[in-house]
Amino acid sequence: MPSIFSLIQNENMKIYRRIGTWVMIGLLALATLAGALITKATHKEPENWRAEVASEIKGIEAQLSEGKMSKMYKNHLEQQLKINEYRLEHNIKPVASNSFWGHLVNSADIIALITLFTIIVAAGSVASEFSWGTIKLLLIRPVSRTKILLSKYIAALLFALCMLLFLLVFSAIVGAVIFGIENIHEPYLAYQNGMVVEKNMLFHVMQVYAFNCADLVMMTTFAFMISTVFRNQSLAIGLATFTMFAGSQITMLLAMKFEWAKYLLFANTHLSQYIDGVPPVEGMTMSFSILVLLVYFIVFCSFTWFIFNKRDVAA
Repeated sequence: MPSIFSLIQNENMKIYRRIGTWVMIGLLALATLAGALITKATHKEPENWRAEVASEIKGIEAQLSEGKMSKMYKNHLEQQLKINEYRLEHNIKPVASNSFWGHLVNSADIIALITLFTIIVAAGSVASEFSWGTIKLLLIRPVSRTKILLSKYIAALLFALCMLLFLLVFSAIVGAVIFGIENIHEPYLAYQNGMVVEKNMLFHVMQVYAFNCADLVMMTTFAFMISTVFRNQSLAIGLATFTMFAGSQITMLLAMKFEWAKYLLFANTHLSQYIDGVPPVEGMTMSFSILVLLVYFIVFCSFTWFIFNKRDVAA
């Protein structure tokens, strides 16, 4: 009986034998390089960064003096104020976009492209077996349906992981070549326990990447579920893609009026909002968002497993 590892290996071979997979990798590299070149051409280093930070401090103080804001946004401004004051006091420049670390942090935005590519892979993982008529060949093997389904899902996540590693390494190479590594020892300033602390920039970059993976995992799982339930790759890709792009905007509009919006999926997928942003609904915490995501994840996976195991998929 084939092991789960051999099944995963077989699914990986299916993924990387496709020309489309290598086209995705090429597009990812092109997007990373293009982003760096555009930043290099358009972004200019400020002549006096201390003056800009001082101006930003005055702007924050003016906002705080108005007093018409939520408690969470006020706390956010107060944290930014203390970080900026720490910069001036210890002569630590803000991380510029046209720098090695700035490029690495900005490259995390390209994870949205990886999410789109992984949706395509996950959507076709099960649905394509039906369209090609190979699902019966899988099911007559002495392997449980659970193992078959799990191997396909893990293979899709491994594809996403490989793309993430490629993005990180390639972005580091491009950043070093185009922007240089003169400021590689710059620290990242974070606000913790009521004080400003200096952290390793590499740790911050890894943290940003990790937080962006929440949306990646959830949308991959969602696309995989739609693919399994409806056996239609186009529907899975279309619905997951639409949800990915429109979900956040719809959630933000609802969050402006309804507190229950905090239980929606896209109110919780952007975990980076707890580092350098403000949650859409006051009172939300990192622990709350992780718990909500875990509930959605369990629901998606359970429904996918139930449908695949109970339905006569060979028919």
